[in-house]
Amino acid sequence: MAKRASTEYLEEALLTAVRAEGYRSERSEAEVVDDVLRRHLEFLLASDADGAWARNASGVLTGDQALGLAYDELKAMRRKRGKAEEAAF
Repeated sequence: MAKRASTEYLEEALLTAVRAEGYRSERSEAEVVDDVLRRHLEFLLASDADGAWARNASGVLTGDQALGLAYDELKAMRRKRGKAEEAAF
């Protein structure tokens, strides 16, 4: 996977923990941060998906209803993103 340079500002305690973990595991700070971010984001995405499946565990929604709900959520997210972009200007 291609990588790009990025500058992040971390609290001193977090930076110390990253450095200590890098030293302990013989990895660079960038590798530690990359691994932690990836694991956290995978956890969040899995949690969202698990929650959606759990809410429909009883099969309350048909396929068409689930698809309609997904499109409604997509539209709402796009509206929200559009408002956020407008506010930035």
